Amino acid sequence: MEGGFGSDFGSGGGGGGKLDPGLIMEQVKVQIAVANAQELLQRMTDKCFRKCIGKPGGSLDNSEQKCIAMCMDRYMDSWNTVSRAYNSRLQRERANM
Repeated sequence: MEGGFGSDFGSGGGGGGKLDPGLIMEQVKVQIAVANAQELLQRMTDKCFRKCIGKPGGSLDNSEQKCIAMCMDRYMDSWNTVSRAYNSRLQRERANM
């Protein structure tokens, strides 16, 4: 199969097969953001399940649904607060360099 998978790798930018460092950095940033979102969802699910679900069954009762919703809201609020503080600190440290 001529021109198969991988034969055009890195040549999409017309740079003679050279990889664009800016494009690579953007792809890495996207992959990190996806990994962070997956980790957030996994941790939130684990923590809220352990907290709210006493006896797993075929469905959630009203109190379990409310607990899960409130737990996830609090977890997201906490995550956002920590993220803002972390980003603010990074910006301050970068400015002091």
